Amino acid sequence: MGQAKINKNSRKRVAIVVSKFNDFITKSLCRACCDELKKLNVKDKNITVCWVPGAFEIPLVALKLAQKKNVDAVICLGAVIRGETKHYDLVAEGCAQGIMRVALKTGKPVIFEVLATDTVKLAEARTKAKGCNKGRDAARAAVEMIDLLSQL
Repeated sequence: MGQAKINKNSRKRVAIVVSKFNDFITKSLCRACCDELKKLNVKDKNITVCWVPGAFEIPLVALKLAQKKNVDAVICLGAVIRGETKHYDLVAEGCAQGIMRVALKTGKPVIFEVLATDTVKLAEARTKAKGCNKGRDAARAAVEMIDLLSQL
């Protein structure tokens, strides 16, 4: 099975869940994600963005959105940056496991792009306006997965 082709004439509907915590990182992820979805011919009216307090809250909102008939994929964006306590590990792991469960429970693409980095500098390196931006990558993955699942 090869790479799924992107259907340029589709009516894909994508929801994005974004963490407010570390928004100096997540705003850039969200902006790049929305811009890329539009470049992939997802219409503005078919993009829903929901902001949640932190990364740990992402899976619950992702589940509610993925359960909707008018959502084809959910993109999860956040930034968990290591601190001095174990809290980082708990939040990053809980978020990742929760997002995976949402995808398996709903059978819809739920894209995980919650950065888990040791430093702010490493997070910023993944959110550039030009070059590497994981929000942009998440948009591409969502559209590819929608197309792939529609072919199965």
